[in-house]
Amino acid sequence: MTPEITDSHCHLDFPDFEGQLDAIVANAAKAGVTRMVTICTKLRLEPQVRAIAETHAPVFYAAGTHPMSAADEPLATVDELIALSRHPKFVGIGETGLDYHYTSDSAAIQQTSLRTHINAARDTGLPLIIHARAADDDMAHILSDEFRNGAFTCVMHCFSSSRELAQTALDLGFFLSMSGIAAFPKSQDLRDIFASAPVDRILVETDAPYLAPPPYRGKRNEPAYTAHTAQIGAEVFGLDYAEFAAQTQRNFDALFTKAARYEAAA
Repeated sequence: MTPEITDSHCHLDFPDFEGQLDAIVANAAKAGVTRMVTICTKLRLEPQVRAIAETHAPVFYAAGTHPMSAADEPLATVDELIALSRHPKFVGIGETGLDYHYTSDSAAIQQTSLRTHINAARDTGLPLIIHARAADDDMAHILSDEFRNGAFTCVMHCFSSSRELAQTALDLGFFLSMSGIAAFPKSQDLRDIFASAPVDRILVETDAPYLAPPPYRGKRNEPAYTAHTAQIGAEVFGLDYAEFAAQTQRNFDALFTKAARYEAAA
């Protein structure tokens, strides 16, 4: 039997997958990827993301305003996010976060948006899904500051930031997610950061259609390729693949408790 794993972060509503979702879900199943969380990055697109989750049994979803869109989209409200969270397959808040690589000019609105999403995660009990790029100091400060105001759960999606931000997140009880970046040959420093983290705080993801791991680097990514990143994860932690896969399944269930309950009740 192929060990089961979960793609904890992908974007199945993107045009790259138009008209192909049945095949994409089937490919994932063949690779052992039995669950996917597809992420809505602009709340006005939530209905079409929700429809994907409703149509495909292995797919759950989350929604928020991506930091790179924070200045161009209406600011989400806590009440709006709470209302969306009532759907049985809505399992996380975000992605949200800070991205100063291309959009540092909107730092202030990104920070406001991030705090709104944190409040929604705290109020719903659903995990916050964080995108962080070129904003480590502000991200560490906001997460720590908000955690003092009340606990919440969180995953640092597609983690590729500094050791210091990783430690801040881990100290707060958060999870780190490995994407295809961790499998790139030149990512040894990143693999070392993951290796120093507790294995019970690690998730795997694709961020599809982006960041395909070898041997598909440079091509369109898809949830099936989570298996290639998970293979690297097993090597990083010195586990065989089945052991690492099972651990990441437990980790996903511990963080995305609503998805775990949904499956148990199905």
